[in-house]
This record gives sequence, structure tokens and C-alpha cells, in this order.
Amino acid sequence: MKVRSCIVLSLCAMTAAAHAQGVSLDSCRNMALRSSKSIRMADEAVKGAEYTKKAAFAAYLPAIDAGATYVYNQHKINLLSEDAKLPTMIFNPLTGKYDYNVLIGLDGKPVTDPATGTPIPEMVAVIPKEAMSFDTRSVFAGAITLTQPIFMGGQIKALNDIAKYAEEALVATRNNVSQQVVYAVDEAYWTVVSLRAKQKLAESFVNLVDTLHYNVNAMVEEGVATRADLLSVDVKLNEARIMQTKVDNGLSLSRMALAQACGLPVDTQMTLADEESQGIGTEMPDYAYNMEDVYARRQDLEALRKGINVLQGQEKLALGDMLPKLGIVGAYTFSTPNVIDGFSKKIGGGFSVGASLTIPIWHWGGNYNKYRAAKSATNAQRILLEDLEEKVQLQVNQAKFKFQEAFKTYDMALSNMKSAEENLRCAEIGYREGVLTTNDVILAQTGWLQASSEKIDAEIGIRLCQVYLSKVLGTLNAGN
Repeated sequence: MKVRSCIVLSLCAMTAAAHAQGVSLDSCRNMALRSSKSIRMADEAVKGAEYTKKAAFAAYLPAIDAGATYVYNQHKINLLSEDAKLPTMIFNPLTGKYDYNVLIGLDGKPVTDPATGTPIPEMVAVIPKEAMSFDTRSVFAGAITLTQPIFMGGQIKALNDIAKYAEEALVATRNNVSQQVVYAVDEAYWTVVSLRAKQKLAESFVNLVDTLHYNVNAMVEEGVATRADLLSVDVKLNEARIMQTKVDNGLSLSRMALAQACGLPVDTQMTLADEESQGIGTEMPDYAYNMEDVYARRQDLEALRKGINVLQGQEKLALGDMLPKLGIVGAYTFSTPNVIDGFSKKIGGGFSVGASLTIPIWHWGGNYNKYRAAKSATNAQRILLEDLEEKVQLQVNQAKFKFQEAFKTYDMALSNMKSAEENLRCAEIGYREGVLTTNDVILAQTGWLQASSEKIDAEIGIRLCQVYLSKVLGTLNAGN
């Protein structure tokens, strides 16, 4: 909020400083570019894409992770349900083998167990139950792992390419937004200039009709004009004042729209540098262009081209699912209890290093179809680009013809203006000589008003057509 307030204050200060000599079109453009929320949103999107590109590059580097686990078990582990008694063996030198040490009866035969019929050992080795019991009720384990990808089917490079082209596409989109902001400001600027000229024209017309009203009123008092003549002039004077009010209101609203486009409060009072301009040159500039250069400059097409590169990266990602993947894994694991050197309740651990290789063999065409779907999306985007380039070519030709038409309209408006001025002069002389009527003078004044208004519209039309042609040619300066 503080940053926004500082921006508004600085813009207001710049506006106040430039108020004396009039705010130029470039100043309005700069204020709009600095304050536009659309551009600020686009800038944030570009920043996000830059961070995404850095994140994609990190996939080339080894990843280090740490993890830990704690588990509480209700029971400890007992490998024996009771003490184990194991028979022993003794070496027989006659056979060279080990024989079980069994109990021999008086008859010289082994004594057997009546229940099972197996010989009874003379001696046994006892394994106590407690010796094979392990307290695993509280188990804690942890690991620190390092993973280094070696070959991932080209997917890491594809991710980096996607992030790179996505950032460039967003930069082109940001530039296109800037051009749209400049174009909107130019339209608002020249609308103010046009309405200011029409305001002065309306004032002149009111004065012109009011002068006629004064003269007719004097003639009525002298008896050389009728009351009907005065009423006709009264009606025209009221129409002129109503038109003047509408123009004044329209000018106030257009100034508010321009201030808002520049990021200023709507009640900001600005005097524009071109408000007092006395017409424009009638020579049309030479707009020679090469369509390939136009395609290269157009930021909307550039964003689409970068989008095609992003889709090509998606193809490589899909292709990587069908290729082998190789990586190296290193880890240090530790736990308590541990069985590194017998069962121990102390924390113990060690290092391990390994390699992981994954080779896709058969997925019922799933990965291949995903790859073909990515290629189809890329082809569709290429077709869209070709279609838009054709439309841009038509758009450029239409803008150029419209620009040429605006100059022809301006020439005809100048000619009509001269004729209307001469017609008005002759009507006023004829009225004074008594040859023409009041209605003739009113018609001449109305014709002069229409011709003057058409001349203003033609002048502003040239300005707007020039801005539009620059926009479609991609030469509109928007501080890209």
C-alpha cells in the first residue's frame, strides 16, 4: 500500500510540474506504464517464470535429503518361546565323523524317548529364552541420502527448455500488454485533444449565433426583420448551447478516463501539450514494411512461437518416459536398536552407495500415445500460428488502407472547410445586403460547424490510424 501511494504521489508531482507547459503524450505513456496493474501482474508472472527456470536447473545437481522415523511397538521380539535344548556331538576317530552324544543303556544300546522314539542326548547345550529376546518396542531410524541423476531420458534438459521458453513467452506477453496500455492511453489522449478542439469550436459557434441573435434582435426593433426570424435564431442559439454543454461534459469525462489510464486520481486536472495544436501535416509518411519483420516484432506472435517451443519440450518429456533412466544413490543410515555388531540399544549406522537403472519394457502403448498426443498439440499450435500470421497480414493491409483513407478524408475536410467558410462569409454579406434571409445565414453557420467538426475528426482520425498502424506493425514504442 505504501509503494502504491508513493507511485501515485510521484505521478501527481510529475503531472503538476508539467501542467504549466502541458503534459505530452510521452509523459502520459510513461505514467500509464508505471502504474498499470496489468503490467505489474505480467511482471510478477515473469518473476515466477524466472524462479521456475532456476528450480528446473536444480534438477541437474545432486539432491540431499534427510529423514527420520520413530515407531513404538507393543511387544518386544522373542525368537524362542522357552529355553532351547540342543544335542551335542562328539568326534569319532574310527569313522572320522561327528556322532551325536546320546545316552547308552546297560544293554549297550542308545536310550530312546518312549513318546517320540528318538535317542535321548547324554548332554545338551542350553540357549536361554532371554538370550533370544530383543527389545524393539521403541525403534528410531534415520537416513541422509544423496541422489545424483546421470541420465533421465533427456527429461531434465526438456524441463529446463520448457522453463526457459515459458519465461520468454511471458516476457513477450508482458511486452504485448505494454503495447495495449500505450495504445489505450493514446486513444484517450487524442480523444481529449479532439473534444478540446470541439469545445473551442462550440464556443465559437455559440458566439457566432449569439452575434446573429443580437443583430436580428436589433433589426426586429427597427422593423426590418420579423419576429419569426428572431425565433429561428433563438432556437438555433439554444441548440448551440446544448451542444456546448454536451461537449463540456464529454471533455470532462474524457479527461477523467485519461487520468485513470495514467494511474492518477480521476479528478486530476491536466492540460495536454497538443490541446492548442493548429492542425497537422498533410503528407502521409512512407510506411514500408516486410511481413517477416512484422511477424518478428509482433509480441503476441512471439509469445505463440515460444509456446510452440514449450510444447516441443513437452514432447521430449513424453519421449523420456520411453527411455532408460540411470541414477546414483548414496546414503548414511542409522537406527536404534541396531544389529551391526550384535543387538545393541545404541545408535549405530553406516554408509551405502548404489546405482538405480530403470528400463521401460512394455506399457501397452501408454507412453507412446502420450508422446503422440504431445506432438499433435505442437502441430495444432503451429497451425494456429500460421493462421494468425495470415490474419496479421490482412490486419496490416487494412490498417495501411485506413491510414491512407484518413489522409484523403482530411484533404476533403480541408476543402469542405474552405468552402463552408466562404459560404458563411457570402451568407453574412448577403444578409446585410438584404438579399438572403436569416434561415440562409443559419444554414451557412450550420454548414460551417459541420465542416469544422469533420476537420477535427479527420485530424484526430489520422493520429489514431497512425497509432493503430504502429501497433499492428509492432513498432509502437512501449518501453519493452
